[in-house]
Amino acid sequence: MDNCIFCKIIKGEIPTFKIYEDESVLAFLDIKPVNPGHVLLLPKKHFATIEDADTATLEKIGAAFKIIGSRLKERLNIAGYNTYQNNGEVAGQEVPHLHWHFIPRQVGDGLELWHGKSYGEGEVEKIYNLLK
Repeated sequence: MDNCIFCKIIKGEIPTFKIYEDESVLAFLDIKPVNPGHVLLLPKKHFATIEDADTATLEKIGAAFKIIGSRLKERLNIAGYNTYQNNGEVAGQEVPHLHWHFIPRQVGDGLELWHGKSYGEGEVEKIYNLLK
């Protein structure tokens, strides 16, 4: 896609701090990190959402998860990390190119993820029946 910032990064049109690359995926430092070492992992082929991606690409992304996660823990000496993927604009996806965030974590870093909600009367059964 011509207007996709991630496609431009993949093509080398925009410089970035690459931390991992193979024939199918690219991982680089986010320029607006949540925590230091925040990495973005994405397929080189353009897909807007996870449903658009083919299984082979998703398998290659999955294999890169272990590489990126291990590298973060070993080289940044972090206690753990969060991974997440925003799928669609309503979910917070700002760049319409499939990608995952790796957020390094330390004890007491102050990052709050989310606050759970309770199901209303009969709601859990209704949702369960729709999804099973």
